[in-house]
Amino acid sequence: MSSSERPSRAIVIGSGFGGLALAVRLQAAGVQVTLLEKREKLGGRAYQLEDRGYVFDMGPSLITAPHIIDSVFQAGGRRLEDYLELMPLDPYYRIFFHDRTHIDYVGDQDRMKVQMAVFNEGDAERLDDFMAKVRPIYDAVIGDRLGSKSFGDLGTMLGFIPRMIRLDAWRPVGSFVNSFFEDFRHRFIYSFHPLFVGGNPFHTPSVYLMIPYLERKGGVWFARGGMYAVVEALGKLFEELGGEIRTDHEVTRIGVEGGRATHVEAAGERFDADLVISNGDVGHTYRDLVAPTERRKWSDRRVGKIDYSMSCFLLYLGTKKKYPELEHHTLILTERYKGLLEDIFKRKILPDDFSMYLHVPTRTDPSMAPEGCESMYVLVPVANLASGVDWEEMREPFADRVIDFLEEWGMEGLRDNLEVLHIMDPRDFRDDLNSTLGNAFAVVPKFTQTAWFRPHNRSEDVEGLYLVGAGTHPGAGVPGVFLSAETTYGCIARDFGLPDQWDWEEQGRVELDPHRARHEGAERSVE
Repeated sequence: MSSSERPSRAIVIGSGFGGLALAVRLQAAGVQVTLLEKREKLGGRAYQLEDRGYVFDMGPSLITAPHIIDSVFQAGGRRLEDYLELMPLDPYYRIFFHDRTHIDYVGDQDRMKVQMAVFNEGDAERLDDFMAKVRPIYDAVIGDRLGSKSFGDLGTMLGFIPRMIRLDAWRPVGSFVNSFFEDFRHRFIYSFHPLFVGGNPFHTPSVYLMIPYLERKGGVWFARGGMYAVVEALGKLFEELGGEIRTDHEVTRIGVEGGRATHVEAAGERFDADLVISNGDVGHTYRDLVAPTERRKWSDRRVGKIDYSMSCFLLYLGTKKKYPELEHHTLILTERYKGLLEDIFKRKILPDDFSMYLHVPTRTDPSMAPEGCESMYVLVPVANLASGVDWEEMREPFADRVIDFLEEWGMEGLRDNLEVLHIMDPRDFRDDLNSTLGNAFAVVPKFTQTAWFRPHNRSEDVEGLYLVGAGTHPGAGVPGVFLSAETTYGCIARDFGLPDQWDWEEQGRVELDPHRARHEGAERSVE
C-alpha cells in the first residue's frame, strides 16, 4: 500500500491504555477500528476487580501529566473533564523507612525541604540544585516531545546520544541521585521511580529522572471511581466515534501475506485489516502470533534475549477496619535497597525480606468500599518466572508472610478484619495477560533497551504491523503508554498520509491545578 492509499480498516489487539488511546486516535482520523480483547472486559493491566462492594484497581494506580491523557480526548474532539473527574493527591506518597521514620513526598519543594532538613540539612539545601539538574531532562522528554517521537531509525538515536551525555542522562539513576544527597531516605525518595516502570534504579539511565520533575510540575492524580474509570471513559469515547469492541476475543494469529499484515484470527473468526496494531506483550506478539518465517529480526532467539521486567505479587484486601496511618500511596521499606533489587533483578531469588507498595484508594474515594471499610492492594516486587520459584507451592505461604508482616508493622487486626482477599502472582501475569515470563512492566528500561534499542513502534519485520504500549517506545507507566500511542499514531500517519492530530503542548489543554490539596492555604510553585 502506498502512502496515498489511506487505510480504511485497522485491528488493535489488546485494550490497555495504549491500545485504547491509539484506537481512539485512529478512529478519529477516519480509520474504522476494531479492538479485540482477550478478557471479558476492557483494561489489560488496568483491569478492575469487584467483590462484595470492594472495588480494586488491579494495576496502574495514579495519573501524572493528565494533559497527555487529555490529548487523546482532544484528538476525538472531546474534553477529558466531560468524561472523568480527576482528584489531586497530597501527599503523593507516604514513605515509611525501616527505622519507622517516614516522609510525606509532595510536589511543594519548600515542604520537602522542611522534612529533609530533619535528617540532613545539606540534602535539603541541595534539593534546588537537583531539580535544576533534572529539569533539562524533563524538557527533553516532555517539553521537546522526545517521549512521543519515534526512534525507529538509528539516526534519531545518534542525534539524541550527545544530548543524553550533556545532561548526564546516561548515568544510572542511583549514581545521579547519590551525587546530590547523603541520607538514605532522600536517596531513595528521588531514585525509586524507575521501579514504577519496571527498572532497577541502579541500572536505569537517568533520562527517567524526568518522572519526579513531571510529578512536581503536574501533580499526582486519581480518577474518581478508580483508575478503571479511565478505561471506561476511553472505551465510551471510542464507541462514540464509531469504533467496534469485541471482548472475549483472544487473537491467536496475525496473518501475513507478501510480507504485509493482512488479517488476524480470533475466537474462530478472521478479521481483515489494512493495519494491525498490537498492544499485547512484545514477546508474545512476535513469538506466538507471527509465524517464524515472517520474522527476520525478531526471531524466537532474539525474542528470548529480551530482558523482561520483574513481576509482582499482589494482595487485594477488603477490610472491615480503616487504617488511617496509610495514605493513598504508601511505601513500606526494608533496610536493604540495592541488595534487595539485585535479588529481584539479577539473582532472581525470593528473599526473606521485602519492600512493598500499598494502594489505598478509599483514602481519596470512600465509594470504592462499603461504608467504614477499606479497599487496598499490597504490591511486593518479585523476580519474574525466570526465577524458577514454584508459585503453586509459595502462593499461600507468601501471602501469609505479607499479612503477618503488615500486622507486626502496625496494621492491627488485619487478618481478623479481612472480608475480601484475592491473590495475584507472576503466573497470573503470564496466563491472564500473555506476559512473557510473567513480567509486570514489559521490557526492562536499561540503556540497551531504551529509545532505538527498544522494540520499535513500527515493526521491522512485517509491513503494516505496529506496536503500542509498555514494551515499545517510550516505555511503561501511564504517561509512557499514552505517549506510545501518540508515537505509533505518528508512524502510521507518516506511512499512510493520515492527518496530524492535536498537539497538546502548542494548542492548549485542559487546565488542571495540580496543587489543589487537602492542606488549605498552602502556596505552591511549579517553576
